[in-house]
Amino acid sequence: MSVQQVKYSKGLTSLPPYLFVRIDQLKQEERAMGADLIDLSIGDPDIPTPNHIIEAMSRAIRDSATHRYPSSNGCFDFRQAASCWCKTRFGIELNPQNEVISLIGSKEGIGHTPFAFIDPGEVVLVPSPGYPVYQAATILAGGIPYPMPLLKENNFLPVLEDIPQDICNKARLMFLNYPNNPTGATCTLEFFKQVVDFATKHNIIVCHDMAYSEMYYNNNAPHSFLEVSGARDIGMEFFSLSKTYQMTGWRIGFAVGNKDLIAGLLKVKSNLDSGAFEAVQMAGITALSSSQDCVEKMRNVYQERRDVLINGLTQAGWDVCNPPATFYVWITTPSGYTSEAMTMRLLRELKIVTTPGNGFGDYGEGYIRMALTVDKQRMQQAIERIMNW
Repeated sequence: MSVQQVKYSKGLTSLPPYLFVRIDQLKQEERAMGADLIDLSIGDPDIPTPNHIIEAMSRAIRDSATHRYPSSNGCFDFRQAASCWCKTRFGIELNPQNEVISLIGSKEGIGHTPFAFIDPGEVVLVPSPGYPVYQAATILAGGIPYPMPLLKENNFLPVLEDIPQDICNKARLMFLNYPNNPTGATCTLEFFKQVVDFATKHNIIVCHDMAYSEMYYNNNAPHSFLEVSGARDIGMEFFSLSKTYQMTGWRIGFAVGNKDLIAGLLKVKSNLDSGAFEAVQMAGITALSSSQDCVEKMRNVYQERRDVLINGLTQAGWDVCNPPATFYVWITTPSGYTSEAMTMRLLRELKIVTTPGNGFGDYGEGYIRMALTVDKQRMQQAIERIMNW
């Protein structure tokens, strides 16, 4: 078969271009011309993985027992470490036998979830702006994504009562994400209670993405969705070691919650992947069960960077949302600029790489996102370029 004859699936052709692939192309073009880029685009930590985790991986990879196929749901010791971490952090009790599953990064688990629960034509409620995988996974599974606007005037929370009744009747699943990417917003337990009531009434599965659970400031630790009474009846929560322990490339995370939902996700995973590399799971056990001082240091580093960026952009007259969590800053574009136009101008003229808000959904239009993934000195250089623009 020649390339000209290849026919892609309707799901694949319905996907918008993956945002970060296009940004990568633009960065490569600028670097090829010798540009000194300050990259504030993708949420990939520049802080190295803590040494005690690296050492644990080094020991594990020398054990030939880790070289064999892992189990799809993860080794029991990792699931037990995850359940103990959740107990310590949130006070929630989880059975590691059937309420915890290891993931090849939380992105993998989120991407596989719609295949377990969505039939073609069923609706999935997705936040807009939101992590692009929610929409992409829904489309690939044959579902219909319905955007829930996250607006500044609503503290970037969806207004559940604004969702039309006919959509509620068709909806099978809802994605939520707090602390939120890209806005940096957090939510209260009271909001989660509203979600539980709404989802219970309409028989909707809730999937809460908590990849940024430990990336918060001023000691305002976010709550778990599963802390709310009734949440475990209708939902599950996704955690990632990527941002918490600077392990983005290691690909390890876990999901917890309703045992029947976990079982559904496991059935998809057992058919499509062979589980997370066991040596990485051993390193994950060390991360979850050791002192969390490295996590506190991580928070302090990003808070310092956040303050430098927020203060500088405010002095420059930009309209900036000061995030209580995550390592993202959500910025209103100046009057007369679309998200993409502002992103392109910053890249071409100032050599500062940002992310256009519309890449996260229609309701991200009018914003750009900056990530706190360079040190304070480079952050200050970015501010100076903007101030002298």
